[in-house]
Amino acid sequence: MSNKPKVLMIITLDTKAVEAKFIREVLESQGVDVVHLDASIRRSTDSTVEIPPESIAAAAGKTLEEVRDLKHEGKCQGVMIEGSVKCALEYHAKHGLSGIIGVGGSMGTALGTVVMGMFPYGLPKVMVSTMASGFTKPFIGAKDINMFNPVCDIAGLNSITRDVFRNAALATAAMAKNYSPTRVEPKPLVAMTTLSTIDACTVNVRKQLEAKGFEVMVFHTLGTGGMAMDQIVSERDVVAVVDTSLVEINDFLNNGLCSAGPDRAKSALAKGVPVIFAPGNADFMVAGPIDMAKTMFPNHRYHMHNHALTAVRTEPSELKALASHMGGLIADAKGPVSFFVPLTGFSHHDSPEGHLHDPAMCPVFLDALREALPKTVVAREFNCHINDAQFADAIVEQVLIYTKTDS
Repeated sequence: MSNKPKVLMIITLDTKAVEAKFIREVLESQGVDVVHLDASIRRSTDSTVEIPPESIAAAAGKTLEEVRDLKHEGKCQGVMIEGSVKCALEYHAKHGLSGIIGVGGSMGTALGTVVMGMFPYGLPKVMVSTMASGFTKPFIGAKDINMFNPVCDIAGLNSITRDVFRNAALATAAMAKNYSPTRVEPKPLVAMTTLSTIDACTVNVRKQLEAKGFEVMVFHTLGTGGMAMDQIVSERDVVAVVDTSLVEINDFLNNGLCSAGPDRAKSALAKGVPVIFAPGNADFMVAGPIDMAKTMFPNHRYHMHNHALTAVRTEPSELKALASHMGGLIADAKGPVSFFVPLTGFSHHDSPEGHLHDPAMCPVFLDALREALPKTVVAREFNCHINDAQFADAIVEQVLIYTKTDS
């Protein structure tokens, strides 16, 4: 077997044979081997394909005819996604892939990105998709998938799509030839959440921990950041999580724009990784333009962050709901948990210099939290703002205690 880097190419030949041939030729011209995964359903395809439709269907426990007999595109695709994931991972386990490229419309993008999402961070992933012009979140999720916009429909080659396909293939080949699956993590890894409104805190924490020999991964909590952190925590050896930005959880509870779904923060708690929580950014929900924000959240206070985003001040009912939710999550924790609460503000917006400052709200959250937390977890209060150095120092000290690192 060739020692060249191997690139998995996910393209259905029953609808995109011309594109598949073109991309294969570009990839092979760059010195990589192509492993074509063809999840076609509509008609028979090239028998020389490395992973043909028949093998994909069989991996999902069906024949290709049985898949066709389902006569429902969603159900058919569900079977082929299951089989494609199994076939791709099996090939990777045996031979080792150095990159993945896919081409498709909404159906091909759904299949291709699900397969890509099963592979580790760092392995190159490129999807040429008609969804790439703006409808990307459902496909990319929290993974490191690069999407190329073909501009035109994927219906043969023209002077635009030929360039897009070539660029995507060249990028994939270049990344694959330089990909190394070996990951060296000599430093203990800490995962941390942030938004710019608590940067003074999280930058301080990060710099102190890095100075003490930690690697710190910081995740921007605008919907997928926390999801990415949770996935990293599940996959890697993380020694502590500093979850100082809870806006994604607050938005989940209140239908804000930055919701990360019901499982946000569960990964570390279920794995037993030590967690330090703080209610950073719990003073607001994220909504769209100001008029939309007023419709979604009537009778609130608002700060127009920019023309597209509005911070909506949380009121007592929302803070109590957040505290109750956090208490429920923490009740299932398998490892140590700390919850630090600053009493003079949860973000820059919630400060004398901000536009949503209301110091009366911090004690509301603290009281509700103390009622919601299990008896094994103590809510520690600090008479300072979340962005004060005192608060960052306390977080660092707790990380050192959890990791038994000398300060």
